[in-house]
Amino acid sequence: MNNTRTSGLPPSLPPLVISSRDMSRLEALLDTPVLRRHPAALALMDELNRADVRAPEDMPGNVVTMHSRVECEDELTGEHHRLTLVYPHEANVETGLVSVLAPVGSALLGLSVGQTIDWQASGNRSLRLRVTAIDYQPEASGDLHR
Repeated sequence: MNNTRTSGLPPSLPPLVISSRDMSRLEALLDTPVLRRHPAALALMDELNRADVRAPEDMPGNVVTMHSRVECEDELTGEHHRLTLVYPHEANVETGLVSVLAPVGSALLGLSVGQTIDWQASGNRSLRLRVTAIDYQPEASGDLHR
């Protein structure tokens, strides 16, 4: 099984696992007039369309969901990162709050510990981020209605 995701992947990939609560909130966000035709929103919608949607209480604890705090390693440089996946209005790159509409944010959504993503950072710099741990996942922590 291939544990690496990249943008533009074929539809034969295994589906992403996301919670029904995250799905509802993300669909509402993407349906706003400002985002309806935005390239990042369209890319995220493509990801959501192939998702395996589960009730929040049925989410595996090793899957990145909205508001999850994750540890990642760049396999190309050895750099370690701590990121929290958030909605656009909560984003703050300086403090590690990454928007789900950022390329790395939409790629992280639904990844499991041990999986990697290939991603082009600013300046056309290639990264290969591997999720090494999930320090906090709302569903696993019982925060089912955050």
